[in-house]
Amino acid sequence: MARIFDVVEYPSEMADEIVHRFPEQGIADLRIGSQVIVRESQKVIFFRDGKALDAFGPGRHTIITANIPKVIDLVGKAFNDRTPFTAEVYYISMREFADRKWGTPQPIIVTNPGMGLGVALLQGFGSYSVQVSDPQQFVVQICGAQGIYRMADIENRLRTMLLSKLQDLLSETAAKNSVPQLLALTEELGAGIRAKAQDDFKAIGLTLKSFYIGNLKPSEKSAEELRAMGMLDMATYTQLQAADAMRDAAQNPNGGAGLTAGIGAGMGIGNVLSQSLQGVGQNAAGAAAAAGKAAGIPDVMTPAEAASLLKVSEEDVMAAITAGELKARKIGNAYRISKEAVETYLKG
Repeated sequence: MARIFDVVEYPSEMADEIVHRFPEQGIADLRIGSQVIVRESQKVIFFRDGKALDAFGPGRHTIITANIPKVIDLVGKAFNDRTPFTAEVYYISMREFADRKWGTPQPIIVTNPGMGLGVALLQGFGSYSVQVSDPQQFVVQICGAQGIYRMADIENRLRTMLLSKLQDLLSETAAKNSVPQLLALTEELGAGIRAKAQDDFKAIGLTLKSFYIGNLKPSEKSAEELRAMGMLDMATYTQLQAADAMRDAAQNPNGGAGLTAGIGAGMGIGNVLSQSLQGVGQNAAGAAAAAGKAAGIPDVMTPAEAASLLKVSEEDVMAAITAGELKARKIGNAYRISKEAVETYLKG
């Protein structure tokens, strides 16, 4: 015979639980006079056949005709209101789930007009908090028939929603503000994220209570990584590699060896490029040529040898030749490149 519950309660703080089904498996058999105890920061919803019947707030509730008529309609009258009825009882935590963490797994690309490459890569992290606003909707839309539903079960989804809004807002704000100005608007950005995300959270029965940006800064990326992301053209990439070659060849702290050491992708690379590539480009090319002579660079090279000298792939050299940026002589099916052509190419 099924067990009939005279008292239903879940004496737990529900520290990381959003929903707890009672019992976790099966259904609850209740009857007139059964007690339902709901603690502060909890709410109880009765479901049967996938439909919500009634909801209880904090306190001790007795199942009688007066307070839950929808449930009483399911109780047979032929047995003096003593017939058990079945229901799914869900305890929902109404507390605020605070100090949840978010971060950018990959840099967010924003425009940065007038500075360096004209783009910046931003990374950030911070915290947010959520609260159930519509228990019935959350159970129906998200929890389903799970016995226990924890914050860990939905955090990835919430972070994805927040990062999507953050990327949109950063793109919008960067169109009107430079990156240095953008980095000073963390409080305004946080408020903007809350406003943008509320409808998405409301759709699943939640409220975004807070969103804080703990840190927002330019990301540090190497020239190789930037080029892989399609953010460096061939000329800029080659200039950076030439500067690296000068650094490696010189081995002299007084010879400009550290020109591009530690160049970052955001404002770092922008500032260095705007200063070094404009004012030092010819010096870098001359130094690279001098280093080349010391290393015994041949007067005529194959594309593979030129690629090795420039520290790029052979495909990049062929692309520069096809674009007419790097002069080469085609002999039969092969290309040959003069040392002077490489030096001219590096000078821009």
